[in-house]
Amino acid sequence: MRITHQPTGVDSRAVVAEIAEQARGAGRLAIDTEFMSERRYRAMLCLAQVAVPDETADGGVRTEVLDPLADDAPDPAPLAAALADPAVEVIVHAGRQDVAILRRTWRTDVTNVFDTQVAAGFVGFGTQEGYKQLVRKVLGTSLPGGEAFTQWDRRPLTPEQLEYARGDAAHLLQLGRELETRLVEAGRLEWAREECAAVAAASDERDPDAIYARLPRVDRLKPAQRAVARELVEWREGAAREADRAATSLLPDHVLVELARRRPDSRDELDSIRGLPEATLHRRHRELLEAIERGREREAPPPAEGGVAPHPDDAPLVALAQALVRHRSQASGVAAQLIATSPELTRLVADVRRGGSPELPVLTGWRRELVGAELLDLLAGRLTLGVGPDRRLAVREA
Repeated sequence: MRITHQPTGVDSRAVVAEIAEQARGAGRLAIDTEFMSERRYRAMLCLAQVAVPDETADGGVRTEVLDPLADDAPDPAPLAAALADPAVEVIVHAGRQDVAILRRTWRTDVTNVFDTQVAAGFVGFGTQEGYKQLVRKVLGTSLPGGEAFTQWDRRPLTPEQLEYARGDAAHLLQLGRELETRLVEAGRLEWAREECAAVAAASDERDPDAIYARLPRVDRLKPAQRAVARELVEWREGAAREADRAATSLLPDHVLVELARRRPDSRDELDSIRGLPEATLHRRHRELLEAIERGREREAPPPAEGGVAPHPDDAPLVALAQALVRHRSQASGVAAQLIATSPELTRLVADVRRGGSPELPVLTGWRRELVGAELLDLLAGRLTLGVGPDRRLAVREA
């Protein structure tokens, strides 16, 4: 029996072209997606909700829902071209995964991104503000919930599900406009745009070298064992991609490392590996053994560079650096998490102690302007921190 997917939204290429043209005319569009990533190699795009300025629409915003799973889904090419147009501002919320999925699925770039979650961190909100909370705080509008855990790949969708999906995009244009206004008033718009460039570059392509580097305790392996581990990563990625399964469901990380350590050469030896999924053993034992054999002939990856042991005097200096970052965060309204993380400040202190030239985000761009240069002066003894007459932290020249 043939299973069909009934359309739940836009079912005409002409409509897609029309909203893309409206976006180009206005220079703005908002987009949100619904996707399913559970048990998949990479997330599946299930819906794309697009909002564009439209004076004839209710509230001045036209919102359309595209259903890429419908049998007669229209070609998204006109909209994909609008996303890639640097003259069109693309407004998203917490949009790294949205952008990554759209880039891959629609084969397009997303060049001029404005992420409202990122922007919020520059005007006195936290860096993890949810969409509904931010809409309520900034626009004074309460959005309904209740469909966040929908199985978005199942059809047909209910009217309630579609209304929820539309709501996620409908307020994005207004939210983006209000946050941009606040950023301009605070002199932070270019800072936020600099940070949003990283969202525009988001990708969900999986790098085997990076995956290998994140394996648990992989650097405790001997060189020949590391070579097998790297080969197993490559085999697992290929098998998972082909089956559209989560890679760790075929072979969990800790099991992969144990296989590399023991390097079994028979099914019976594979069977003795604790935690190896039964389905993988049953269906893929030959592939696994072949991958292990290829790994025996492979050159071993070098061990990761070992971290420098912390100096006993570093901890107080890190605390001072953290205090300065929090002080500038409070004064500027920029979330401290956006400025610098604790591991980054720890590395900064260690690098300065060794006389190196640190290459860290906090020393570049807007971060350097806000506090990075002061951090270097503090660690060089040119600045001191103390308590001022108002009982607040004071930054003074040494």
